[in-house]
Amino acid sequence: MYKHIILSLSLISLINCKAQKELKNQETAQNSTDVQTETSMKSEGNIIYFSEGENKFLKEFQMNVTFKSMAEDSRCPQGTQCIWAGVAVANVEVMSTTSRPMTLQFSTTEVNGKDYHTTQSFNGYKISLVKVTPYPTAENGAKSLSGKYKIGISVTKEVYETNSTMK
Repeated sequence: MYKHIILSLSLISLINCKAQKELKNQETAQNSTDVQTETSMKSEGNIIYFSEGENKFLKEFQMNVTFKSMAEDSRCPQGTQCIWAGVAVANVEVMSTTSRPMTLQFSTTEVNGKDYHTTQSFNGYKISLVKVTPYPTAENGAKSLSGKYKIGISVTKEVYETNSTMK
């Protein structure tokens, strides 16, 4: 009788150890993916990256930029089929050294009917939303991503064209 109890407890312990080991391997793989994404995000040219809630002063442009929140993320989750690809919309607060704060919305897709734009003008600069991560999946919808978003923006000086046809 005691042999059966000891054998059963040993078997349960081995199964539990195997499950913990598999869980640890899954967590390690996820952390590795997060590190790869972070590394690749930092290594791209003139794109400036922000985590949700992060504020940066961009000295080159004399501009303070804060990624406030995601207003919407209706992008089609990976691993599913959708009729519409969807859109992600980020609320970004910008302020120059000579202006008051202004919240602009940037989207991943131009949607004129909803006034969604990938690029907006501010204080002589064009600011464009270049990247939004992470992408929703079938398992983890957009709601579970709140607070985990990262965006990439590019800032360029606006070029104004003048009509120089004089007679």
